[in-house]
Amino acid sequence: MDFDLAPEQREFTRTVEAFVDDVIRPHAERWDEEAELPMDAVKQMAELGLFGLPFPEEYGGMGGDFLTLCLAIEAIARVDSSLAITLEAAVGLGAMPIWHFGTEEQKQRWLPQLARGEKLAGFGLTEPGGGSDAGATRTTAKLVAGEWVINGSKSFITNSGTSVTEFVTITAVTDDNNGKKEITAIIVPNGTEGFEVGKPYRKMGWHHSDTHELSFNDVRVPEANQLGLRGEGFKNFLKILDDGRIAIAALAVGLAQGCVDESIGYARERTAFGHAIGDFQAIQFKIADMAMKTELARTAYHKAAWLKELGRPYKMEAAMAKLYASEIAVDVARDAVQIHGGYGYIEEFPVCRHFRDSKILEIGEGTSEVMRILIARELGLAQA
Repeated sequence: MDFDLAPEQREFTRTVEAFVDDVIRPHAERWDEEAELPMDAVKQMAELGLFGLPFPEEYGGMGGDFLTLCLAIEAIARVDSSLAITLEAAVGLGAMPIWHFGTEEQKQRWLPQLARGEKLAGFGLTEPGGGSDAGATRTTAKLVAGEWVINGSKSFITNSGTSVTEFVTITAVTDDNNGKKEITAIIVPNGTEGFEVGKPYRKMGWHHSDTHELSFNDVRVPEANQLGLRGEGFKNFLKILDDGRIAIAALAVGLAQGCVDESIGYARERTAFGHAIGDFQAIQFKIADMAMKTELARTAYHKAAWLKELGRPYKMEAAMAKLYASEIAVDVARDAVQIHGGYGYIEEFPVCRHFRDSKILEIGEGTSEVMRILIARELGLAQA
């Protein structure tokens, strides 16, 4: 058993951390206030090769592994969760469906520009009335004269309305035989007639992540835009979510680590009763618990990524990593605000932003409740 990262992973992580300190950290507060995705920073992330990390070089990628992608997401999330989720969604939700389920023609057409970060793509699964019940899809697609005619809506779709968004892949009901829905994945390019991107959401956190509601009114795309086999869209997207949960766990660990780092620095500098507050056992114990939770969550997502790379089952481990990491991220962020006292409630202090950003981690890509259901199922417990 070897817990060491490979030399190239350590070197790449140091490169990403230097980029975060030089390019992201000085501007993260302003970007959060402006609530608009900073495309210059996204372009620089692309130049580092971050959007192509897990894809082969023949498709414009870096030829790396999934854990290396997670390490990059963690490094960015220590400072800026909005940019971290931009990367996670662009790779895990935008490009991965093409890589896993696309035809060779679809890969050649779409994947290189996504891997180079020149374009972004969205993943349209969630609907206004669906939420955790992703199988309750109401968006429909009917095959008419060689075209899919799509009607419906999707909600909370990341990277769906940027200036470089190329398409969204959606799930739609393509047949409803006595209530048994056939769900198929379809690629819908931006700018297609009848496809509308709503206004950006006003969110509690992730302020400068690009998130929109989408609507489809008799949208027509070629039958060739079907992604994967007909009727397997929902099953295939569940596989994508398994991978995404590992990446969200990495993001949660990054946020938690950022809170630990900020709290250590503040505890050394802030004085009370003639001492640095870090001299007091109450603060020491709180920070020790924060660091412990963060490291355990890191180990959990590393294991899930390792199992994935080995080709072994990892659904339960991915759910465990996502569940634990997201919940400790909220705990650690709350404790960081407490350590900072009144300053923790002030926007100029990063822990305030981290606290706002943490809550969505217990919701997105599977709520904590859904994660517990998945874990119970994998343990052989039947659903009531």
